[in-house]
Amino acid sequence: MPATSVEYSRIDEYALITLNRPEALNALSVQVVKDIGAAIDQAAASDARTLLITGAGEKAFCAGADISEFMGRNIVEAMAATEMGQNTFAKLDSLAIPSVAVINGYALGGGLELATACTLRVATANARLGVPEIKLGLIPGYGGTQRLPRLVGQGRALDMVMTGRMVGAEEALAMGLINRIVEPPAVDGAIAYAKDFAGFSLPVLRYGREAVMRADQTALSEGLLIERDLNTLAFQGEDATEGATAFLEKRAPVFQDK
Repeated sequence: MPATSVEYSRIDEYALITLNRPEALNALSVQVVKDIGAAIDQAAASDARTLLITGAGEKAFCAGADISEFMGRNIVEAMAATEMGQNTFAKLDSLAIPSVAVINGYALGGGLELATACTLRVATANARLGVPEIKLGLIPGYGGTQRLPRLVGQGRALDMVMTGRMVGAEEALAMGLINRIVEPPAVDGAIAYAKDFAGFSLPVLRYGREAVMRADQTALSEGLLIERDLNTLAFQGEDATEGATAFLEKRAPVFQDK
């Protein structure tokens, strides 16, 4: 394993986390998951406006868990590893800035679960996505059974979980699993996509994310109340005043994240 299995860097206003085990298709060892969590914390403490997550090399974003670590693991250790993965990926849910999974090649098992934990996903045309745990006598354990149906619907999620089949980029785009297909280098394509929203008010982007994410977890009546409250919070902000003023003055708004 390289000395640094997960690298954190910056490209202008974008934080970049790179899984750096290309010789292992960027597989998720326990240490890699811990390092991902630390890198997410670093992004959260920075002034970055968007977090990008990708994999080193041209073959894989992340091919899933490091299967070699499964051998000899008892039930207590297995549960602890699952909880650590779930808790690490859940950090992306509470991150104040949007996150984009930059899928270059395979995104399988825990790799796809990491991608689905991100706010948005882009992929190169050669991407192959799936949750093949069933072929190991397992089911997804890092959030795949919960986040996947929220993105693609229960029927498509069941098909992927129960057959373990992989889907290509075009099918993934059609089913809503990814948001864009980008040309390599994938990070450049992801930054071009992120420019569509990175300049907007970060608090308001967060309100929008929260309202949409809660839609699958609440009754419509409760969801409308959540939308009302978050819309009111946005309306009270200085950025809402700036947005309306800029519209009336026929100029581009300059948001201050307030």
